[in-house]
Amino acid sequence: MPFRIKFGLSVVVGLVALAGWFYMGHLGEIGPQRAVAFLGPFMIFSLWMFPEVMRHSSGKPPRPKLPGAQSK
Repeated sequence: MPFRIKFGLSVVVGLVALAGWFYMGHLGEIGPQRAVAFLGPFMIFSLWMFPEVMRHSSGKPPRPKLPGAQSK
């Protein structure tokens, strides 16, 4: 995923988590407020930590190379 998209998505997730945190505080819900305070940064961390899945254009996974097999 390009840096611009990843950064923009991180900003949006952070703002939504911050808004959810304030909203839960306004309602007086402590448990959900703590959950939002954990899950927002966790989602941003996960977005940057784990690489995206790369797929081949043919749609088929590459065949594993067997030892002793000849290449075509």
